[in-house]
Amino acid sequence: MIVTVHRKAYFNAAHRLYNNDWSDDRNEDVFGKCANPYYHGHNYELIVSVTGEINPKTGFVMDMKVLKDLIKEKIEDKFDHKNLNEQLSAFKTLNPTAENMAVVIWNLLRPYISETLLLEITLYETPRNFVTYKG
Repeated sequence: MIVTVHRKAYFNAAHRLYNNDWSDDRNEDVFGKCANPYYHGHNYELIVSVTGEINPKTGFVMDMKVLKDLIKEKIEDKFDHKNLNEQLSAFKTLNPTAENMAVVIWNLLRPYISETLLLEITLYETPRNFVTYKG
């Protein structure tokens, strides 16, 4: 039996969307208010989904306490109340769009979740704008 378990987490972070190779005007045309040189913030909602077989001995797909602790250590502690462009090495050269953030989060968690389990990241930047990455 294949089941998916989900864990929600939250973090607040600031970022600026821009391309260093473009002029300020071009960045503003493409990214609008998100290109603000003084940054802007979001209250992100993260959903980490893990899919796999139920372990007959534990009844778990994955121990939710383990998943909770992993998300806290690898994501919340690193992202919460940070300026993504300035404080996270992944975004020194990578534009911190929701799409890129979802991939970075997936890459941070993947090594700690059994390869027999599927990992999916859903990241809400706003209640109406969200992305999903499955690897």
